[in-house]
Amino acid sequence: MSTSTPATTSLKGGEWLIKESNAFETFTPEDFNEEQLMVKDMCLQFLATEVLPVCDRIDKMEPGLMPGLMVKAGEQGLLGSSIPENLGGLGKDFITSTLVNEGLGGGYSFSVAIAAHTGIGTLPILYFGTEAQKQKYIPKLATGEWKGAYGLTEPNSGSDALGAKTIAKLSDDGKHYILNGQKCWITNGGFADVYTVFAKIDGDKFSCFIVERGMEGFTQGPEEHKMGIKGSSTVQLYFQDCKVPVENLLGEVGKGHIIAFNILNIGRLKLCAAALGGAKMAVNESVTYAKTREQFKTAIANFGAIKFKLAEMATKIFVSESALYRTSKWIDDKEVELAAAGKPFNEALLGAAEEYAVECAILKVHGSEVLDYVVDEGVQVHGGNGFSDEYAISRAYRDSRINRIYEGTNEINRLLSVDMILKRAMKGKLDLMGPAMAVSKELMSIPEFGNDDETPFAKERKAIVNMKKCILMVAGAAVQKLMMTLQDEQEILMNIADMAIETFEAESALLRVMKIADKQGETNCQQQIDMMRIYLNDAMDKVNKFGKDAINAFAGGDEQRMMLLGLKRFTKMEPFNSKDARRRVADKMIGEGKYCW
Repeated sequence: MSTSTPATTSLKGGEWLIKESNAFETFTPEDFNEEQLMVKDMCLQFLATEVLPVCDRIDKMEPGLMPGLMVKAGEQGLLGSSIPENLGGLGKDFITSTLVNEGLGGGYSFSVAIAAHTGIGTLPILYFGTEAQKQKYIPKLATGEWKGAYGLTEPNSGSDALGAKTIAKLSDDGKHYILNGQKCWITNGGFADVYTVFAKIDGDKFSCFIVERGMEGFTQGPEEHKMGIKGSSTVQLYFQDCKVPVENLLGEVGKGHIIAFNILNIGRLKLCAAALGGAKMAVNESVTYAKTREQFKTAIANFGAIKFKLAEMATKIFVSESALYRTSKWIDDKEVELAAAGKPFNEALLGAAEEYAVECAILKVHGSEVLDYVVDEGVQVHGGNGFSDEYAISRAYRDSRINRIYEGTNEINRLLSVDMILKRAMKGKLDLMGPAMAVSKELMSIPEFGNDDETPFAKERKAIVNMKKCILMVAGAAVQKLMMTLQDEQEILMNIADMAIETFEAESALLRVMKIADKQGETNCQQQIDMMRIYLNDAMDKVNKFGKDAINAFAGGDEQRMMLLGLKRFTKMEPFNSKDARRRVADKMIGEGKYCW
């Protein structure tokens, strides 16, 4: 397996909350190697030549069009970047496979079909299949000869995946599992050849099966009519005494949850990558429109209100991208480390993704919400034309909405991110108690007013440290006060999650900018510095708001007053002219005619 750059000293999952990261060991998009940039360019070229010219036909579900495009993508190797060479793939590193998701992310419904096929449609077999299963299915999935789909959701079990009602029973002759039940919202379900399906053996052992099109007792419903991603095949699956050979059991009996949840970790990060690709395409559409649309005898790109929108789109994209590839490198490094320690291929990547499950959840939430912001403001920049199907931004707007729902709703991912951090702390994998107690002690002391640190970005680095103190203060007090009932206080947990999301994203942008400025000089990366400071200042205000809401929900009296004073102290920032910073960012994009970082 190839790696993108030499391994760095990666933090453990969640450890960024209690340790300061080294900017010069942080992987950034500026570190992509030549091969990775070529792969991304190939993806963009494929969209431009094969997909975007036929988007209307895709949305009308023209028979055979989507499967045909997937075969073409397979011929260029775009379906097999993460599959080992001995199974028909390209065997690329994790960062490269993430870049493929980003590069194809601007393809609307096609992006959904590809992501489902290469992710949840292929990876369960690749990582959990027997050697015979992998040899039978993976080479054909890698080329697109066979298309993959994934059957987990049911009419009455969405976020509660383990509440599934589909059952499996071993036949009397012991040769088949007999499946009965139904699945819904199955992406690629209308044309897939291979389905990863979850069912409970004997009604209680949550397990996984490889089901093929044409198996006896397996049928599908008609295509769903959806608000967006209209060209993506979405059907229900029905199992009526469906006979699945025993050799098609995937993984171990009763261990289906391990497959489902491990695959979702990777899927969440890859969703962020696809959302990033979609957001870049949408902001480019908006910049182009703003430069050509005239009102009051001038291009609307010259108006401050439009510049604000364009700059805010770019800022959110820059930050999301920074966090995405920072995390991707951590996973890449951990995979190499586990492989070197003797772990087989599947355990190495799954173990790496599990290590950074908290970060994957954060990326999914932030990436999907950045895309939603970008397409929403993109429609606004287009005005009335944005509501017309003649403009691509209207399709981008409709297609974006689903991203906050699948791969675990953003609410579930927020709750999961905090839950996983707290569980790691309780198991001793993450020392939150020491730093939390240090913050409590600091609240009782006289604050330091001087700051003699004159190193580059010292104020920004101190701001990130203080944001982490806010999280530790609020989370520590909430755990101490509410203990076992905290799990029922979802509003407080989501406040803490939002504090963590803003801090992780802002820190990622700062580390990226510090690295760029060190290499290029601050005067040569003014807009990147602007975007980082714009985001950091807004993030600090959000941390204050979320922290205040949480504190007011569980604390009272002297404790409440002390924590609110601490929050005010930790979230204090020097005045910053964000208007001028946004204008500089917008002017750079308008001059280049696109997102240019």
